[in-house]
Amino acid sequence: MAPFRRTAIRLHPRPGDPGPLDSSVGGPLLWPADEPWPVCPEPVHSHSIEWPAVKTTNEPVPLVSIVQIHRRDVPQLAFPDGSDLLQVLWCPFIIDGCAAPAPRVYWRDAEAIEQVRRDVPDQVDIAPEGLIPSACVVHPEQVTEYPTSDLPFDLLMTLLPRFETLREETGWIFEHHLAAAPGIKLGGYPSWKQESCWPSCTTCGTKMEHLLTVDSWEFDGSTWRTWLPVEDRGGATGRENRAPREAVGSAVSEAAGIMIGDAGGIYIFECVQCPDRPVRWWWDCS
Repeated sequence: MAPFRRTAIRLHPRPGDPGPLDSSVGGPLLWPADEPWPVCPEPVHSHSIEWPAVKTTNEPVPLVSIVQIHRRDVPQLAFPDGSDLLQVLWCPFIIDGCAAPAPRVYWRDAEAIEQVRRDVPDQVDIAPEGLIPSACVVHPEQVTEYPTSDLPFDLLMTLLPRFETLREETGWIFEHHLAAAPGIKLGGYPSWKQESCWPSCTTCGTKMEHLLTVDSWEFDGSTWRTWLPVEDRGGATGRENRAPREAVGSAVSEAAGIMIGDAGGIYIFECVQCPDRPVRWWWDCS
């Protein structure tokens, strides 16, 4: 397994009040004042707010802030030369029929931004709320990951007896507890919910690098055993300390308030071989 080992950075979003100078999930961006806020190029968007009723808008749809990362907070991430700031945005209709849904990835030099844009456009009324993260501060943590569906078939067959022994002796399931971390993270392996769908660059044909996973949950009813932080455990069971259910987004497992389909994830990739670092993406759910 050693050749397949990768490093990922779990962001551990928590509700907070980040500013444009902070790393964040769903927070305000350090966006240049002289640069227009990006909008989705698709002219028409539809969303089924209450099935089967579908609402449509012809208004411009501003892209949504997903993550902002300063290199000082995540030095393990390989920033391109001359950059120390990563910003990722997407159309909130990204999985809801948008014909131009590709996320936008910006690598910037934070020192070159002299004035910050303050007037972010209001979002359209029918935008899916589950695709617009709540503003969260982040607590980056480096973890080691191993692949699941990305394992070569012959190696998987060789390891299956050991995985079964692990399960019998500890109750741990390899793909849930020891492989790819769930939650919002940088690098490592996508936390696929279905079979892997790793893209290649349409320009040079190179297999693209996984940049970012945005998951609906930071962990679930099984993965909490190894991926729930010690600081958030309590009680005799060691499970999550939850706030009252009416406090939406306060639970550690769903701090960002994201819901992608049926508890799914969005996976963003980029080609580090091409100078313009083209981006592709995929999503899946349970």
